[in-house]
Amino acid sequence: MFGAFPNHASKRAGTMIKKILIANRGEIAVRIVRACREMGIRSVAVYSEADHHSLHVKKADEAYSLGPETVTGYLNAHRLVNLAVSTGCNALHPGYGFLSENPELAAICKRRGIRFIGPSAEVIQRMGDKTAARAAMIEAGVPVTPGSEGSLRDLEEAVTVAAGIGYPVMLKATSGGGGRGIRRCEDEPDLRKNYERVISEATKAFGSAEVFLEKCIVNPRHIEVQILADSHGNVIHLNERDCSIQRRHQKLIEIAPSPQLNQAQREHIGKLAIRAAEAVGYENAGTVEFLLDAEGTVYFMEMNTRLQVEHPVTEEITGVDIVQEQIRIAAGEPLSYAGQLLHPRGYAMEFRINAEDPQNGFLPSFGRITRYYAPGGPGVRTDGAIYTGYDIPPYYDSMCAKLIVWAPTWEGLLARANRALDDIGVYGIKTTIPYYKEILGAEAFRQGRFDTSFVEQHPELTHYHLRRPPRELAAAIGAAIAASMGM
Repeated sequence: MFGAFPNHASKRAGTMIKKILIANRGEIAVRIVRACREMGIRSVAVYSEADHHSLHVKKADEAYSLGPETVTGYLNAHRLVNLAVSTGCNALHPGYGFLSENPELAAICKRRGIRFIGPSAEVIQRMGDKTAARAAMIEAGVPVTPGSEGSLRDLEEAVTVAAGIGYPVMLKATSGGGGRGIRRCEDEPDLRKNYERVISEATKAFGSAEVFLEKCIVNPRHIEVQILADSHGNVIHLNERDCSIQRRHQKLIEIAPSPQLNQAQREHIGKLAIRAAEAVGYENAGTVEFLLDAEGTVYFMEMNTRLQVEHPVTEEITGVDIVQEQIRIAAGEPLSYAGQLLHPRGYAMEFRINAEDPQNGFLPSFGRITRYYAPGGPGVRTDGAIYTGYDIPPYYDSMCAKLIVWAPTWEGLLARANRALDDIGVYGIKTTIPYYKEILGAEAFRQGRFDTSFVEQHPELTHYHLRRPPRELAAAIGAAIAASMGM
């Protein structure tokens, strides 16, 4: 159950998909390159001028420049598909972020005869519209949080709906995602103040002014379920992930399976995820996200129609290579594990290593990595696109690597995670590594008792004292001596 895919599966997929254009950058592009290499599929990378020296460019079989534009090049669907066609690719993988949940990219691929490694444009469109997704879940019998029936017509409708369901409420962009276009409103004055702000944020970020309203589930646990579905009618789930450790709706640490669920809850939420996927005719990899309140009631939040940043923790507890399975599904093959219930083995945890300074309001810390040491040993994996001497550009997300740790038990996981965080070294910039050490030491976290308010309720964890490791201290002393001697 926990080994690699059967050889015949990879060969069958390889005969149909020969070459993949990776419409992304950074660590996820490197991750996809590695999956392609194991399957005997050629990979094509794309890069902006700022990414000329990025690791995904060095790792791919071929690489092509998108020009000087730092972001817009990665967002030009027509250009990316044209490049896929001109370089002989017959498939395109969008990764996550950028155009991964843009139905236009999937539609263009279909028109040009390029296999899009993800769901159909129609499903992306439907589940990307949060009000349409809510309606689909209600029809399928999947519980959703109380809220507006669709997008709000105006502020006065928002006030009326909020009065009916009770405060606090959440104002959300209908086309939103990634924690953007969301505001919590504690009362009517707060709602009136934030209404135009959310519309402005939604318009700038997603090109749509539509917003909707939901009851705010106070301090919930954020639980998501990884699903896989093929074109043969097979839908399975690969258990859940706990994403409750987050800051401003941005995930920091992900755990699989959740140490906070019992078996009955685990089975219930898994069945809901499969029902949600079946209700919309989903194909490929996706994630159904839920909120659990203090009483354990489950509410559908959204469906991410793409590969998730945190997919490695699911791979570690199931042995399933999700990226390879994505490629096989896109090639028309049935799921490798169709009809199977994959029980989790042990626990896995992912730390998003962000180029940020937790002691300075998590301010981004871009710049040159003067030294990088990757951790190792049993149960330790690093997915990244950094190396010694690499300059982290300031134009993209601050995540520069992901540290993934697996162990047979929760206690063993905590110990191994501590050791791995001690092992990893990223110097020249500020990172969230020392902050994660503080979280691991918090008693509530160690006991598996946390929700989405954990970071907010523990501001003291950012008040750590940085101790310079011996190798860095020696270098600093050497530099000081050389300076004093005029060398």
